[in-house]
Amino acid sequence: MTKKTSISKKAISPILATLLLIVIAVAAIVVTYAWVMTYMTSTGTQAGIMLRKDAVSWSDGLITIYVRNVGTADATIDAVYIGTSSTNMTLQSSVTYNPTNIVEKNGGNINITVTYSWTPKTTYYFRIVPKVGEALVFQESAP
Repeated sequence: MTKKTSISKKAISPILATLLLIVIAVAAIVVTYAWVMTYMTSTGTQAGIMLRKDAVSWSDGLITIYVRNVGTADATIDAVYIGTSSTNMTLQSSVTYNPTNIVEKNGGNINITVTYSWTPKTTYYFRIVPKVGEALVFQESAP
């Protein structure tokens, strides 16, 4: 006596499986492309202009900031902000750049002198903003 067992074999067809694999591969390529382009754009901008603080000097009613550009592109300083907290900085209008507001690439430097009434033993926050690229943000304590 033979017993017939009917087993239902349900699966997706080979054509549907192939289409599903293609859709997954295309989605992975799109995600990878978006990530790489975002990474390359941010890295390229940062490598072009990289401002560094060399020193800060304090004199009566003046603050002089010595800034160096170690990037691969010239930087034009657009604005200088100073404040007593990182969230309370104000745009400075009385700013002098020596020699100009352009910091040359590959180690060029600039002296930024700001007329500012500072208080001894107080921490000040600074933001030097170039026209293009990332701002130089730091804090310094007055003598």
